[in-house]
Amino acid sequence: MSGQDVTVLVIEDEPEIRRFLRATLPAHGFRLLEATTGRQGLVDAKARTPDLILLDLGLPDLDGIEVIRLVREWTVTPIIVLSARDQEPMKVEALDLGADDYVTKPFGVSELLARMRTALRHVARIADAGESVFSIQGLRVDLGRRQVFVAGKEIHLTPIEYKLLTALVRHAGKVLTHRQLLKEAWGPLHVEESHYLRVYMRQLRNKVEINPAHPRYLVTELGVGYRLRTE
Repeated sequence: MSGQDVTVLVIEDEPEIRRFLRATLPAHGFRLLEATTGRQGLVDAKARTPDLILLDLGLPDLDGIEVIRLVREWTVTPIIVLSARDQEPMKVEALDLGADDYVTKPFGVSELLARMRTALRHVARIADAGESVFSIQGLRVDLGRRQVFVAGKEIHLTPIEYKLLTALVRHAGKVLTHRQLLKEAWGPLHVEESHYLRVYMRQLRNKVEINPAHPRYLVTELGVGYRLRTE
């Protein structure tokens, strides 16, 4: 992956992580900006308009959750959260507030670059308002015609199944939390009804996956939500 012309803002107070990113990202062509506090990160995000933000949740001044909330007031710049293993509730809250993805510490170069590539593609897809067909490895969703095909065969979905699939397609590669998907499919009054989601996601997988027990498209993010795989 080439990061040519892509500027990444790292908001992280751990010296070891910053050193790792300083050695890794420029080697792949990215321009790197660094901030060690939430307040400095907010200043840099607004003044220097990075293409992507890597954000630690455990900052010394502002909580990373608050940084996400403030950044989302003015920009859709992709945010990837750098989280510790015991921060699952914070991951969910971060995603609900508009973070695009999370990487659990410690993380490897390949995983980080893959998540960055997916987040940048998602923003490009939003910018291309004319894109109405999503296609990957045998799955084809025509949003304009409201048609879904698997291996060339049209699949008939219920209205709820279609809402869930199209929500995941519109945010392909991004983790959508249980609450986000419930709101998309059933509305804001049903965001706590997670049993609905489990039933319909199982039905959806039975229709679009070759092997529903080992899904290739609709991936579960344990304790968090679901993701439509793009690679």
